[in-house]
Amino acid sequence: MSNPLFSPFQLRSVAFPNRIGVSPMCEYSSEDGFANDWHLVHLGCRAQGGAGLVMTEASAVTADGRISINDLGIWKDEHIAKLEQIARFVHSQGARAGVQLAHAGRKGSMTAPFGGERLLTPKEGRWEPLGPSAIAFSPNYAVPKALDEAEIAGVVSAFGDAVGRADKAGFDFVEIHAAHGYLLHEFLSPLANQRTDQYGGSFGNRIRLLLEVVDAVRAAWPAHLPLFVRISATDWAEGGWSPDESVELARRLREHDVDLIDVSSGGQVPDAKIPVGPGFQVPFATRIRKEAGIPTAAVGMITEPKQANDIIADGEADMVLLARGMLRDPYWPLHAAATLGETTSWPVQYLRAAPRGSIARASIEQTKPG
Repeated sequence: MSNPLFSPFQLRSVAFPNRIGVSPMCEYSSEDGFANDWHLVHLGCRAQGGAGLVMTEASAVTADGRISINDLGIWKDEHIAKLEQIARFVHSQGARAGVQLAHAGRKGSMTAPFGGERLLTPKEGRWEPLGPSAIAFSPNYAVPKALDEAEIAGVVSAFGDAVGRADKAGFDFVEIHAAHGYLLHEFLSPLANQRTDQYGGSFGNRIRLLLEVVDAVRAAWPAHLPLFVRISATDWAEGGWSPDESVELARRLREHDVDLIDVSSGGQVPDAKIPVGPGFQVPFATRIRKEAGIPTAAVGMITEPKQANDIIADGEADMVLLARGMLRDPYWPLHAAATLGETTSWPVQYLRAAPRGSIARASIEQTKPG
């Protein structure tokens, strides 16, 4: 194995066959939270395409934790069956399957963004969004109800219940979504959290809810399976959550048995000035990896095979997660292997199209790792 991008990566009992992952991407294609054939094909073809890690989009742990009325959900047992089918197919292609657990917080009760995102009308099923404080994300969003402490405890329980369903569905890992201006990130940032109780003010208070959620999830999730947390390393806004705070949070998360930090940024306020460019978020993943001593995944404008390989080779992160690149090319990992001169496994059904030097999978059906 000459390219580190295609080297295996072990977390607890789970061996990821390479360092390339499919980042969570909202598809806004569910009804009542149910996964359907769109999700099966969308995620399944990217497992066929050689990704070592395939993760669902943000899956709401409560019905009022959705971003839009068309979000994926994992708040009731009836959601398990289709998720199980998806995980089973991902495994059959040799990839590892994960689910992202999420609560939209103050960004909820919206329409799907196709054709323009807007607040749902009461007739369309509007619900009251929730947040740390009664501060709207923008004038186009609802003012959320500030959660009281009993309601906060309910959110923690909902995450614990949801991860139990993820286990029944057969996923290999779960990721807690604490980024992009959704509920857990809202509690972290002074821009959204102006509470004066034990969940607001000091750094220790603002991270309290996330740590409680992590502990609830870890307690309900098998000890031999990995737990990820996605964070926004910075709000890119004055007075907001900072990279220094992200490093310290990552240290605390490691102590609470989190295995990997998925490092993104932004999403807390609509007017953030973000210097978007190739690999612009990678330095945050690198700093957290080095200073907090925990594995990281890098995301954001990672598009080229050499760029991705160099991130792993140079120790900047342990995995790279691709989003738009995977939408443009579901077979990005297989094509990247050919570009880098790496031998990798193609689905046997597609061997006639494989570049010279590629090899077939040993078996169409792969067993789920223990």
